[in-house]
Amino acid sequence: MVTKRDNQKSVLKSKEAKPVTVEKAITIDHIAIWTNNLEQLKDYYVRYFNGVAKDKYTNKETHFESYFLSFSSGSRLEIMKMPGIPEDLNDRILQHQGIIHLSFGVDTMEMVTIKSKELARAGFKILRGPRVTGDGYYEFETLDPDNNRIEVTARFVK
Repeated sequence: MVTKRDNQKSVLKSKEAKPVTVEKAITIDHIAIWTNNLEQLKDYYVRYFNGVAKDKYTNKETHFESYFLSFSSGSRLEIMKMPGIPEDLNDRILQHQGIIHLSFGVDTMEMVTIKSKELARAGFKILRGPRVTGDGYYEFETLDPDNNRIEVTARFVK
């Protein structure tokens, strides 16, 4: 099957079928995070980012456990735990190649400031900000309980 892209439209071709135009937007369905602190991480995203947790899934054979958390935007976060998953040895403060942060968008700059103060009061380190970025956002950076880098952003308004 060959795919050609043209301004958000994909044309799929195969030997058996006529081309089909797909006009639906492609979205990120979910992001997944391995953790050894499944309940603590779930509670963090529920409490501070209004995530809604589905029932915990457990595979008794592999000892895999996970929660899917849904957010008002429709995005989802899967938090997973299983014996034998190695620790991440990357430095979360200095950063590294690969996926480096999750970004949560809020409606106003005031909400960014309020969230940074709330997390700081709760003992979570604020790495940077709140600040205005060069690309027109107002944001701060923090770490979740597993030291995953989190940004909270809003469009900068003068």
